[in-house]
Amino acid sequence: MVGLSYHVSHEQFKPGELLNWVQLAEKAGFTGALSSDHFKPWSTRQAEQGGTGFAWSWLGTAMQATSLEFGVVNAPGQRYHPAIIAQAAATLAEMFPGRFWMALGSGQALNERITGDLYPPKFERNERLQECVDVIRSLFAGETVSYYGSYITVEEARLYVKPEATPEIFGAALTPETAKWAGSWADGMVTVSQPYNKLRKMVDAFHAGGGEDKPMYLQVHLSYSDTDEKARQGAYEQWKNNTIESVVEEEIYTPEQFDAAAKYIRTDDLDEHIRISSDPESHIEWIEKDIELGFSNIILHNASLEQEKFIRDFGEKVLPAVKKKFSP
Repeated sequence: MVGLSYHVSHEQFKPGELLNWVQLAEKAGFTGALSSDHFKPWSTRQAEQGGTGFAWSWLGTAMQATSLEFGVVNAPGQRYHPAIIAQAAATLAEMFPGRFWMALGSGQALNERITGDLYPPKFERNERLQECVDVIRSLFAGETVSYYGSYITVEEARLYVKPEATPEIFGAALTPETAKWAGSWADGMVTVSQPYNKLRKMVDAFHAGGGEDKPMYLQVHLSYSDTDEKARQGAYEQWKNNTIESVVEEEIYTPEQFDAAAKYIRTDDLDEHIRISSDPESHIEWIEKDIELGFSNIILHNASLEQEKFIRDFGEKVLPAVKKKFSP
């Protein structure tokens, strides 16, 4: 069965609000959730909203409060030591068997530079991520790990919490190059919605790198409201800073810098990055195309602030239609 998940945007909402939204999402028929893991928001507007709570403490509460499957997007290596991420993941997996997975990526300066350490270029961040994944997998396997890599050092680490099933490790990819690389080591891939032709290239690259028989999850950035105009305005106010090209987005490191970089983005520039429509049928058609491309979990992120209406309307109109067509 295809998963239809709710995206938990810590950058936009206070932790208590997000707990409310994810509980409503479960009641509406969503089957899972994906949590972001940010230290800073994308914009000064979001900063004023009071978001960016600590994802890992929030996850324990949310998983206790619901029965949903949860994932988290995480960047080990700078802000987090991989042994700590392995311990955190093993703890959630032991408490909530079969309900936790994680997507690991190379990180963004917005979050990682808070340590004061040098923020390395992309190819080095990928090498660091590979070291982190190797360490985490060895710890999951029950090994006592001493590791002295180019980027990561571990001495006599061992996990004493032993879940029955270890969490799957997905690769978070934004470009075909990263998708191909992730196909060689990850249990699956998580990427974000793009125009169909670009999304097809992501799928082909992941398959070419070794991911042909592995699951693919898609995080869909959308904006939904009463009218197309309100949906577009909501997307523009909340998410335009996140439509900057990834080569730039990964390097700038304050909400103020993101505001400056997005200064000349127009409302019409959003369509390549965000699915904007007040018509549930349009969203159904988009999701059906995603599933036909091979994505088995569609993670829906309403980028505007109108979460309650989005959850209610999608629960009544969108999720049932998709489930009816793609249920076994």
